[in-house]
Amino acid sequence: MNLLKALAAISSMTFVSRVLGFLRDVLIARIFGVGMATDAFFVAFRIPNLLRRLFAEGAFSQAFIPILAEYKNGRSTAEIRHLIDHVTTLLSIILFVVTLIGIIAAPLIIYVSAPGFSAHPEQFTLTIDLLRITFPYILFISLVSLAGGILNTYGKFYIPAFTPALLNLSFIACALWLAPMVTPPIFALAWAVFIGGVLQLAFQIPFLMRIRLMPRLRLQTHDTGAWRILKLMGPAIFGVSIGQISLLINTIFASFLITGSVSWLYYADRLMEFPAGLLGVALGTVLLPSLARHYTNNNTEEYSRLLDWGLRLTVLLTLPAALALALLATPLITTLFYYGEFTANDVWMTREALIAYSIGLFGLILVKVLAPGFYARQNIKTPVKIAIITLIATQFMNLVFILPLQHAGLALAIGLGACLNASLLYYKLRSLKIYQPQSGWLIFFLKILIALMVMAATLWFSSGSDASWLPDSASQRIGRLSGVIIMGASSYFAALWILGFRLKDFVRQH
Repeated sequence: MNLLKALAAISSMTFVSRVLGFLRDVLIARIFGVGMATDAFFVAFRIPNLLRRLFAEGAFSQAFIPILAEYKNGRSTAEIRHLIDHVTTLLSIILFVVTLIGIIAAPLIIYVSAPGFSAHPEQFTLTIDLLRITFPYILFISLVSLAGGILNTYGKFYIPAFTPALLNLSFIACALWLAPMVTPPIFALAWAVFIGGVLQLAFQIPFLMRIRLMPRLRLQTHDTGAWRILKLMGPAIFGVSIGQISLLINTIFASFLITGSVSWLYYADRLMEFPAGLLGVALGTVLLPSLARHYTNNNTEEYSRLLDWGLRLTVLLTLPAALALALLATPLITTLFYYGEFTANDVWMTREALIAYSIGLFGLILVKVLAPGFYARQNIKTPVKIAIITLIATQFMNLVFILPLQHAGLALAIGLGACLNASLLYYKLRSLKIYQPQSGWLIFFLKILIALMVMAATLWFSSGSDASWLPDSASQRIGRLSGVIIMGASSYFAALWILGFRLKDFVRQH
């Protein structure tokens, strides 16, 4: 299998989902604006979304895929099916209990996660009601992640990559047609989360049936493989999803700031998540099964080379994305969100958060590449220790930055924490001799730096002043932004071409 081709397939499917995600956010910004109701929804959605990233995309995937790959490479089909059945059953039981507790304990959860809302009874009650509708999403999406892990291990990368688009389609449909029919209208977004979870799970079932690995509920409490996965999941929650825990704590801090702070952070986070999902999630998805296979085969040299390939692609693609987010913050925000109830002040406040997030984008994506280097080896302790250090450092930075920078300080702390996390992961991979850099890194990085300077100059002169974007119409902004992005990307890749970069240099077979 051509891993670069697989990466391109995942990224293209993710791109479709992210574009739909931006369309959904444009509609939410235009229909609902920024205020008490949207702050309530974003808090209510962030909690099950956090659990999704902790249990589903984070801990579960990193624990499940290496062991499933081990079974795939050395066990019979019957044993693989038994493992999948038992994991599905145990996971379903645990998730059902967690969902039930979440619905019952919604007032306590909101009090802990957004204590500032307790001073506003109407907002506090609304957030509780929204959370009770959205909380079952964790049950659906965790089973979606299980199905996606199976499909990824068997090389069906594009199906799980497209699946998130269904949630965005649910948001768009509910915002347009359900919102006018419910009171208050913000409830439409909560039901969109519930419906989206059901749709994503239903979409993957036919593909599991096609490869004859459709899970069946079958409880066998002494299955060793299933319990190995569950034991790895606990500490993996910290190791993989430290950024999400920090985001939840940020919500607590933001709930004490002025109204709109939660929403400004949300919209900035959505823009930052575009390259993070397009690059970080795609790279992590491709790398983990391949690394697990090399580890099972005891091929340490190929293991290290594969990590090196992932790191070079990260540097090549992430640094220009981070630079573009910072330089084009206002053009992006005005083009996507500056409509209807979304005001000019919201643009400037969201811009501050986005620039702060962009500083840490490289670290956020690096973690997605470096962490699989440990989890493919079923090494949980090392990333957990690093994650705890990162969490403590991030909260210290929150306290330092929040007074002078307000909500932007919270975003900056997240970004710098991710860079610290990535640096420590890299250091441990090197010190444990898991990863040995290939030759040519210095020249590689210098060429990237030259291309970045060319791109920065192009974006700076072609985008104009930030204030000039506000009076433009929607069509004018779209046209201007498209032109600026094309010129910036063209200048970057043209510079790389002149410096000797070729696509074939990054082709890698699995």
